Amino acid sequence: MNLVPSEVNIMGVYAPPLVIAVILGTIAMVLTVYLLNRHQLSRYFLYPELVMLALVSIYTTIIGTLVIPI
Repeated sequence: MNLVPSEVNIMGVYAPPLVIAVILGTIAMVLTVYLLNRHQLSRYFLYPELVMLALVSIYTTIIGTLVIPI
């Protein structure tokens, strides 16, 4: 039996698991950026937008690998 999902059913819409990982990675990035801004740590970054992009890719990779096996 294959336990790896090929598609995830969300209220009648079929989505690949990578889309779910990207959505969860984006939510995790928003929470991390909120905490960085709240504690004024984001002022030390030269390009905060690149840091946000890097965080999304890191979180998506971690979630896609550990939480949602693709």
